[in-house]
Amino acid sequence: MPQPVPAAEPSVTVPGAVHRLVDVPGGRIHLLEQGTGPLVLLVHGFPETSYSWRHQLAALAAAGFRAVAVDVRGYGRSSAPDPVEAYRMTALVADAVGVVHALGEETATVVGHDWGSPIAANCALLRPDMFTAVGMLSVPYAPWNPVRPTDGFARIGGTEEFYVSYFQQPGRAEAEIEPDVRGWLAGFYTSLSADTMPGPGAESPFFVPAGASMSGRFTRGPLPSWLTESELDLYAAEFERTGMTGALNRYRNVDRDWEDLAVWDGARLTAPTLFIGGALDSSTTWMADAIAAYPTTLPGLVSSHILDGCGHWIQQERAAEVNALLTKWLHTVHP
Repeated sequence: MPQPVPAAEPSVTVPGAVHRLVDVPGGRIHLLEQGTGPLVLLVHGFPETSYSWRHQLAALAAAGFRAVAVDVRGYGRSSAPDPVEAYRMTALVADAVGVVHALGEETATVVGHDWGSPIAANCALLRPDMFTAVGMLSVPYAPWNPVRPTDGFARIGGTEEFYVSYFQQPGRAEAEIEPDVRGWLAGFYTSLSADTMPGPGAESPFFVPAGASMSGRFTRGPLPSWLTESELDLYAAEFERTGMTGALNRYRNVDRDWEDLAVWDGARLTAPTLFIGGALDSSTTWMADAIAAYPTTLPGLVSSHILDGCGHWIQQERAAEVNALLTKWLHTVHP
């Protein structure tokens, strides 16, 4: 069995978890690992790292699973290729396959949050032989459709610019974020967290007026209850070291993904599936139609949950509840 090499200079410490770097065909992936048993691969979203699963690693390990949280390529200690197209969905699925192989396993359950949710879904869609169950947090599953993503996002914005459109031009969002990474992250995390997000009627941070910045509509004030100053420091230090381009390049591949995955037009996910969303999370509420279509699109759905009073950072905001739902579901797919 291939032996992962220890990661040098771990940037964060999660009690009980081991830092590793593993070789994959596209470079190297940094991960946090804890426990033994069936492999559960945890995939973070934007703008986070493997550290976003810090509350799940010990819980899943205690429940009898080998919990592995990765830094997606372009984040943390993982490889960050220069070409924008290196961050297309098929490459990220290939990284996940490479991690499973590097860990000496043949199959895995994959669980993703935010961008990690479609990464997890596409792992199960493209490699159902390896990814035998899939959990999705915050972002529902929606099959491929004939609308080019950038065209759809342009229509969503109307007179303002939808944030995904705002992220498309290389260097543009970086110029806003990188002069004050910590401040930008604090505003973004706060604006999407249930206990600190803007109230009803407030202007959405997801829409950017002409000539303005995305952060102009961020909530300012105390950090959300799930995030300490030292935890924010850890996130900020990672992005100050890596820059934001690797993370933003995921958004810059939405049209390439659309072209690459057209063959899966209308594809259903048949693997045993879990969905957990936050009732106050626009990533969930904007896609209510996708959730309503689950009986058709997710024939293997085991359970679906909307957590009242919960925002976007679901596994951090409501760690105990998410852990209970995850472990109950995992025990149904690994009896």
